[in-house]
Amino acid sequence: MPDFRLIPSIDALRQRPRIKRLEHHFGGVAIVEALRRAAAAVRGDLAKQAPGGPGGTGRGKEEIAEAIEARTEAELAASVRSSLRRVINATGVLIHTNLGRSPLSSAALERVCEVAGGYSNLEYDLATGSRGARDVHAEALLQRLLGVESAVVVNNNAAAALLVLAALAAGREVIVSRGELVEIGGGFRVPDVMAQSGAVLREVGTTNKTRVDDYRAAITDRTALILRVHRSNFRIEGFTEQPSLAALASLGRERGIPVIEDLGSGCIGIPGEEGDEALDVRLGGEPRVQASLAAGIDLVCFSGDKLLGGPQAGIIVGRRPLVEQVRRHPLMRALRVDKLTYAALEATLGEYVAGRAGRTLPLLTMLRADEEAIGARATRLAENLLSRLRATGVTVEVIDGHSAAGGGTTPGLGIATRLLAIGLPQGPDWLDERLRQHEPPVVARIERDRLLLDLRSVGPEDDVVVEAAVRAAFEAQSPP
Repeated sequence: MPDFRLIPSIDALRQRPRIKRLEHHFGGVAIVEALRRAAAAVRGDLAKQAPGGPGGTGRGKEEIAEAIEARTEAELAASVRSSLRRVINATGVLIHTNLGRSPLSSAALERVCEVAGGYSNLEYDLATGSRGARDVHAEALLQRLLGVESAVVVNNNAAAALLVLAALAAGREVIVSRGELVEIGGGFRVPDVMAQSGAVLREVGTTNKTRVDDYRAAITDRTALILRVHRSNFRIEGFTEQPSLAALASLGRERGIPVIEDLGSGCIGIPGEEGDEALDVRLGGEPRVQASLAAGIDLVCFSGDKLLGGPQAGIIVGRRPLVEQVRRHPLMRALRVDKLTYAALEATLGEYVAGRAGRTLPLLTMLRADEEAIGARATRLAENLLSRLRATGVTVEVIDGHSAAGGGTTPGLGIATRLLAIGLPQGPDWLDERLRQHEPPVVARIERDRLLLDLRSVGPEDDVVVEAAVRAAFEAQSPP
């Protein structure tokens, strides 16, 4: 029988230096509870083991105390570990919704830290010394960048669409082409959002063909808006027809009806920088906010954390009277953003205004990255791994492949890249799981029974992290 007298008392364990350090950090109550659970677990382990065997009655009192300490420390560390963690995105999907969409620039991070570390003039007018309005932040930058009369920001583009419809069309009809009644991720559907806003959907045209006359014929005294929805996550090809934005805007002016566009992706290009044409090619001609406004669209709403490369936000820009109606709606308070979002968004917009966004925004640098440069990084990583891996049957090679913009943008369009492909006789699932267990986790993708690492979505400074994660996976445990 195991000698349970070798298990130290809780009081004795609390006097040990390692436990004292933990108690100083976590407090006495948490330490006592964790020690009791750890001691009970060790007692159970001893009861299952044969006398004199490994970990059985042959274990000494110090060894058992150390085992309890280790369990206690691991449990307490896990209890305070944040569920939201940094990960390395090696999938090649640049705007990865599951991984937080666009990473922020260093300028945005610095601005967030500056604003978050103290008080701010979020709702305070420094000129008058009285209460101000938070919804004016970022407006001046958007006016300068896009040439709009007014702008307001809410917490995401779905909120922007909901708020615009509620403010401008509750109880009245909104005309939408049947080919634009889209669903995006998470079951978000345009008809459902419209119903929640109180607006009444009026469908026109067919799935593949809608003409401007279809909109004209649907206009009645109950019509509040004409809504254009960008089909950002799918394409309709072949026998199709869709009126131009200019034609819709002209119809709206003719009949005195606002024309609104839900653009979603938030592409505004990188004005004033070389390489913008190449970016257009890689984005497959993704429509720009500026083009919609130039065509005469009255209000445009789009995302801040997609192709704009900033924080999660829904941005509404356009004619001042319409923006003011949106700003005054009661839902605005429920959908407004906080000081951290404003700080990150203003810093992001500032990079565009300064003409350096293509060099400083992580998303744009990834999109513009040269295929050969990515291939060179992948080759160095492959060589380093091959010189250290000794697992039998493992193959490491650099192959051609495609990245994706992601985030429901540029459907079906791939961006040429070079991939690090790792093959194992037992298949890639084991390695994929081990990489996700690394700190920080590395998220890859699996295709044709190989694990693929796309460095286009990995910052060059994190190449060493990816290498360390792969090496650790093989060093800690041989493939099954």
